[in-house]
Amino acid sequence: MLVLNCGSSSVKYRLYDKDATVDKGLLERVTDYDAALYEVTARLDLSGLGAVGHRVVHGGLRFTEPTVITDEVVAAVEGLVPLAPLHNPANLAGIAVARRLLPGVPQVAVFDTAFHRTLPEAAATYAIDAAVAREHGIHRYGFHGTSHAYVSRRTADLLDRPLETVNTITLHLGNGASACAVEGGRSVATSMGLTPLEGLVMGTRSGDLDPAVIFHLRRTAGLGVDEIDDLLNHRSGLLGLAGVGDMREILSRRATGDPAATLAFDVYCRRIKSYVGAYYALLGRLDAITFTAGVGENAAPVRAESLAGLTRLGIEVDTERNDGRGERIISPDGAPITVCVVPTDEELEIATQTRSVLLGERQEEGQRDQHRE
Repeated sequence: MLVLNCGSSSVKYRLYDKDATVDKGLLERVTDYDAALYEVTARLDLSGLGAVGHRVVHGGLRFTEPTVITDEVVAAVEGLVPLAPLHNPANLAGIAVARRLLPGVPQVAVFDTAFHRTLPEAAATYAIDAAVAREHGIHRYGFHGTSHAYVSRRTADLLDRPLETVNTITLHLGNGASACAVEGGRSVATSMGLTPLEGLVMGTRSGDLDPAVIFHLRRTAGLGVDEIDDLLNHRSGLLGLAGVGDMREILSRRATGDPAATLAFDVYCRRIKSYVGAYYALLGRLDAITFTAGVGENAAPVRAESLAGLTRLGIEVDTERNDGRGERIISPDGAPITVCVVPTDEELEIATQTRSVLLGERQEEGQRDQHRE
């Protein structure tokens, strides 16, 4: 199985034999997806290829599970481009080239938003005019779904419990960052919304913001919509607070007493803590909190500070375990709530979901054949 993740200027790929990685790579600064994917397919041994799984960022309300790609599916994903103008066009370009280069090979779209289609209506609905919301698709879609799905399942494995019995808060902390409350394997709350801008503080995104800030900037600074969009998505977050969007640099400067880096770190961790508390309340019973992605997996000070002072809630981080590496439990033995670090593997999750949907189709075909007989 080949997994393709076509970003706005990159192509990440991984070739699997069952769950074992055979080959992988990353092409950056891509401007021509035909040339990039031709290079990928030329360098790989694709004899016996059974399927291609594609990451697609936005599936809207229509796509609630991985879906075999057809012309109709492509048209529907194109219709969602206004909701993900940076990502869906790149995903579609990868799909188009792969279908042309690998004719006859089943191809499956795995949607970042699909995991969050289990959100209760009260969690997915914004309190604005309902008719306006329906007309313009204003809805909490959520993102990082493949990561949250994979990590919540691995957390249940670490606890040696069935997934359906475990309530987890997963914290995907990378350049983009999101929190998710997962109840028995189902997303019931997530911090990103209509777009990936809402929620946690990120490398360059503001996260949660009083909407009136936008009107204020328009009226007092004379900024246009595109300028405000650029400000909040590309010049805010850690970058806006400290001049750098990389948490490693923030931690290095914080260690020297740099006030801007210290404030950026504090704002970042405080926002995470507020979501942990809110999601704990929503879940009612919490079994685990799991950190993942670049910052979540590697920044011990972020993990410690984000959960500091929550001992009375049963949440505690063991200093020695926190300083380790790899998949592990970092809470003390016997802690009421297990705190984990789980490296995410979105490509493996895409491969798993692709295999699942194709196996399901084959089983349905077999049942139809038996019925005809």
